[in-house]
Amino acid sequence: MLFWTFLLNRFRTWKRYRATFAQLASLDDRALADIDVARSQIPLIARRAALAAS
Repeated sequence: MLFWTFLLNRFRTWKRYRATFAQLASLDDRALADIDVARSQIPLIARRAALAAS
């Protein structure tokens, strides 16, 4: 049971990461500049957001 809970939590975290990544990646460079984010920072920001939500 514990193993399945772990897998489910990892899957949910991964889904949050992918959703956040997709949202940020869909923004154009001007919108990213408005929120002070470089394209190279998107994976890190998405990872932090996914982990903070779990």
